[in-house]
Amino acid sequence: MPSTSPVVVQPSFEELGTPLRDVTFVVVDLETTGGRTEDSGITEIGAVKVRGGEVLGELQSLVNPGHPVPAFVARLTGITTAMVATAPDLALVLPSFLEFARGSVLVAHNAPYDVGFLRAACERLGYPWPGFRVVDTVPLARRVVTRDEAPNHKLSTLAALFRARTTPQHRALADARATVDVLHGLLERLAPLGVTHLEDLATAADPVPPEVRRKRHLADGLPDAPGVYLFRGPGDEVLYVGTSTNIRKRVRTYFTAGEKRRRITEMVRIAHAVTPVVCATPLEAQVRELRLITEHAPRYNRRSKHPERHAWVRLTDEPYPRLSVVRDVRDGTPHIGPFGSRRAAQDAVDALHDALPLRQCTARLPRVARVAGSPCALAGMGRCSAPCTTTQGPDDAYAEVARVAAEALTGDPSPVVRALSERIARLAAEQRYEEAGHVTARLRAFVQGAGRAQRLAPLARCAEIVAARATASGGWELVVVKHGRLAATAVTRPDEDPLPVVDALRATAEAVEPPVPPAPACHPEEAALVLGWLDQPGTRLVHVSDPWACPVRSAAAHADLAWASGEVRARVATMAAC
Repeated sequence: MPSTSPVVVQPSFEELGTPLRDVTFVVVDLETTGGRTEDSGITEIGAVKVRGGEVLGELQSLVNPGHPVPAFVARLTGITTAMVATAPDLALVLPSFLEFARGSVLVAHNAPYDVGFLRAACERLGYPWPGFRVVDTVPLARRVVTRDEAPNHKLSTLAALFRARTTPQHRALADARATVDVLHGLLERLAPLGVTHLEDLATAADPVPPEVRRKRHLADGLPDAPGVYLFRGPGDEVLYVGTSTNIRKRVRTYFTAGEKRRRITEMVRIAHAVTPVVCATPLEAQVRELRLITEHAPRYNRRSKHPERHAWVRLTDEPYPRLSVVRDVRDGTPHIGPFGSRRAAQDAVDALHDALPLRQCTARLPRVARVAGSPCALAGMGRCSAPCTTTQGPDDAYAEVARVAAEALTGDPSPVVRALSERIARLAAEQRYEEAGHVTARLRAFVQGAGRAQRLAPLARCAEIVAARATASGGWELVVVKHGRLAATAVTRPDEDPLPVVDALRATAEAVEPPVPPAPACHPEEAALVLGWLDQPGTRLVHVSDPWACPVRSAAAHADLAWASGEVRARVATMAAC
């Protein structure tokens, strides 16, 4: 019987992140003439640089704010107008601070205040903000200092609690020195909670359940590469599948406060392992994610688990065709779709019925009836051509209706769009917005389904497409697509000739059986991902085995549904959402 003991991996420091003892912090404090950056100025900057508990340097300077110091500020800080009158301007002090803090993590007590003034000063003086990582000691204190220990989380209160060597006195350097001691005291309390690295500190203020934080080791040893990751349960079952451009960094986020989804937190609690699948390109990662979700149907993934639930709308192949919602595409008949649900497909059918007098009965009618049938209520309302009532041979009028329907499905949908647009505008003019909203939903479903089929059909018919796109490093990202399915992919180096790689990809690509268009030889969402990649600017076609084109007058031309004025659209959209 195989052992079930977990495999112990000794991760490197690089894999774990940056230990807090190796982080250079610059603790900063400002004194200002007021609380608003718009009409207040900085009067003093104080900063202390520390690493591993050791003070590396200090910076302190008064600053001339360019206007008098208010009396209440002078009483609070002891900084008077006379003291700053001969002090250097901020334009001279700010560059020194930015150089002092370069490459460090900024720390402040109530950081949004101090950092807000510094950012505003950089913007006003034309300096780019360096994009410092910022740590605020106030939310950290709220996490680990209880009300029993301290009545509040003011700097003076925390400095007394942690026995700071400097007493805060509303002067910049003194307050910065006190904040250093408060920071060290907070880090000591956070360490037993698993906050030992800079990456942990970023979310330490938002509590993470201990059983979730203890699972951080599942990210150890994962690759820093694009690909797919699978969370596995106690029985090695797949709980969740995800994708990322950096597997290790993405998986680490599941064990921090940044993960807010309740079902995912539940999943992490029962997960026992994470399996990585490294992919050559982000497109391959997205496709593999989709295939793995379809294969395993993980209970914590919400999308793409049931491709068999996609629906299509078909114009039947019989003497008097009608519309039908089906699960599979059959050869020789027009289809549109796929639709995410049967209801969406039925909305598209209703749109066509609203615009064209196609029969809605389900009986199979002979080409020539021996006995004339009785017209239904729809025929009386002019919504059905009633081919069941003829005994004089093929009904040419109905044949024309079926031809227009087939053209709307596979080519130009203008007759349907025009008819329903006029009806929507008429309903809106009569202030029947709820009805107009229902018609709008049907029209949108039809246009989207027709547009999808018209894009998928040429791709599904194409036996092979080879495409390339330049990478940021100077190489090429290559893909081989067969009948809509990603059959092979690779990335070349900047100094590598891509053509031999193309030949090798084509020779080793997956063999794909031709499907029945417009259905591709894969999950419809995979074909949509491939189309999205092919449509991106900069993509070059290297080889195309068959014609690949969409109709000029297609459903895509009506994607915006610009059928009424802005006011009518807004009213109808509001009603449709109700």
